[in-house]
Amino acid sequence: MQWTKQNEQTVYENRWFSVNLADVELPDGRHLDHFLIRLRPVAVATVVNQADEVLLLWRHRFITDSWGWELAAGVVEDGEDIARAAARELEEETGWRPGPLRHLMSVEPSNGLTDAVHHIYWSDDGEYVGHPVDDFESDRREWVHLGLVPGMVARGEVPAANMAAALMLLHHLRLA
Repeated sequence: MQWTKQNEQTVYENRWFSVNLADVELPDGRHLDHFLIRLRPVAVATVVNQADEVLLLWRHRFITDSWGWELAAGVVEDGEDIARAAARELEEETGWRPGPLRHLMSVEPSNGLTDAVHHIYWSDDGEYVGHPVDDFESDRREWVHLGLVPGMVARGEVPAANMAAALMLLHHLRLA
């Protein structure tokens, strides 16, 4: 059963996203108005060290008024290479410069409402280059053993689905 977009118009836009209204035809011929949010790609990165610890940020999200562990992430600028954007975000938010990045996964965190794609990278090498420029992004930055990840996810300490999926995959790749 496939829905067909007949047309789409922008209702609001800024440099980060646009809110659009689409006329969608259902398989039975009915039409409905469907709002969607078009977003820039997001680049995400972390480092896993020799002790199988992953570099995480503890941060508050005001929208949901929740605290949780996350990986460094941010939007990809126009013309920017996605892996370079991931490395830039990691350094800005943690103070760690990653070694060569490897693509871990790309996910669509909310594909019923947005076209966002989050591209997640990791490295097994990193260098501390100084206090993070964007230290306002998190309350603290910590190395957490991958063995703790399944329990953290189960307890809701990693509330973002994209971050939980990435951490579980890293746990599987490094410890399974």
